[in-house]
Amino acid sequence: MSLTLDSYRLLGRSGLRVSPLALGTATFGTEWGWGAEKSEARKLFDTYVERGGNFIDTANTYTNGSAERQLGEFARDRRESLVLATKYTTLRRPGDPNSAGSHRKSLFASVEASLRQLGTDYLDLLYLHVWDFATPVEEILRGLDDLVRRGKVLYVAMSNVPAWEISRMQAIADLRGWSPLVGLQVEYNLVNRAAERDLIPMARAMGLGVTPYSPLAGGVLTGKYRTAPAAGTRASFNAGLGVVTERNLAIADVVAEVAVELGHTPAQVALAWTLRNPGVTAPIVGARTPEQLEGNLGALAVEFTAAQLTRLDEASAIDLGYPHDLLAGDHIRAVMRGELKLEARR
Repeated sequence: MSLTLDSYRLLGRSGLRVSPLALGTATFGTEWGWGAEKSEARKLFDTYVERGGNFIDTANTYTNGSAERQLGEFARDRRESLVLATKYTTLRRPGDPNSAGSHRKSLFASVEASLRQLGTDYLDLLYLHVWDFATPVEEILRGLDDLVRRGKVLYVAMSNVPAWEISRMQAIADLRGWSPLVGLQVEYNLVNRAAERDLIPMARAMGLGVTPYSPLAGGVLTGKYRTAPAAGTRASFNAGLGVVTERNLAIADVVAEVAVELGHTPAQVALAWTLRNPGVTAPIVGARTPEQLEGNLGALAVEFTAAQLTRLDEASAIDLGYPHDLLAGDHIRAVMRGELKLEARR
């Protein structure tokens, strides 16, 4: 069944309603040498919200702060109807060791900076952006909870964090009555399905809605790359941060074949595949032009046959690794269940 941007979903264990595709704003601004000029970024924003979209993703250091500043300006007249998500932990001032990291000083300073840049007095959703392997989880959780209690943040979430750390934090938050985690942002697409090993199953069990970034694998799944650049070259880096490999190009070929059969673009097929995962709430789509964004939104209308899904899954399959492969093997099934027929809980 086709979706629309106003076919809202609940984010994790919260009651927050969000669109099934989130608009990413890392393209708002040209400070990184690419992206959309302000007038084009405004068109991206307007295209998304006029179609019913309400879930917009940014970060404190995207395009050196331009993304938040532009988003704040664009959202000013409809702030209450939008769900604005931002992130903290990345370096805000080179040379200042405390302007990055997960700790309390970084957290509070970053949130105040984001509030100023966005021109708002609260954030709907705040992600810890990147795990720093240094800050105690209790410090993180208590800091996030303090911000929620002060009304500066409504919901809290994680991004790029090991699954075991997240599950531990959720248990601690529940036991201590602190604000629970409601979202998880991870890289997830047809060429990188590693999140299926632990992160997505953990998120479903712990009540976190998954918002995948890079659902098109740096452009590889759009079919824009036909050959793999030489390893270590600038072209290899630019072409999707090293994801242009023979394996990934072969997956892109299957995506392109299915796209022809469905009458959709490869990008729409790749996005629609990600949307079908029951653990996924809203993939994050980015674009530099309104035409690209309109194309990406067409993923909501893609409907696969069972055979097409099987082809995509088989082309992109990964080894789940220990202990998952062991536990799914015939030997373990035999010694654990014998002839018992048991429907596993989903």
